[in-house]
Amino acid sequence: MTDEGYFFVSRLNKSAVCREVYSFSVSDESTVLSDKMVYIGSTQNRCENVYRLLEVADTKGKILRLITNRFDLEPQEISDIYRSRWNIELFFKWLKQHVKIKHFYGASETALQNQIYLALITYCLHVLIQLEMKSKKSLLQITRWLKAALWKPTYIWLHRFDRQKLP
Repeated sequence: MTDEGYFFVSRLNKSAVCREVYSFSVSDESTVLSDKMVYIGSTQNRCENVYRLLEVADTKGKILRLITNRFDLEPQEISDIYRSRWNIELFFKWLKQHVKIKHFYGASETALQNQIYLALITYCLHVLIQLEMKSKKSLLQITRWLKAALWKPTYIWLHRFDRQKLP
């Protein structure tokens, strides 16, 4: 990937073998504990390129080993990139749990964006219906009712909403 011009920041396994080539100085005020230029792998089976290994303390004090091929960024920037990447992972976890995207139907960027936007719009509409009805019913119950009433005439929907608003 490095030879083809791709950049990455990833977490390195604790058991990964690294051989230090150079150690960069680190500020005492940052969460970065060490910053090194390393070869990854044993002497018999080693990557050809050098990488940058950072040891960073997370919010709970646990030490993370981050590996990257970016030598032009400050250590704190690399740490922030990884933290941002983790937030993206948490967002996709939330999508899977709440928006119920099990798999993507398209492969292009536009298809993925459209599917995510439609799923988020649907989720927001369900929440608005729940708020409008002042219902204690879960989003799952509302979703089931909407699926059952999808092709029914409008007066049935309005009657159901009016009935739900009554105490």
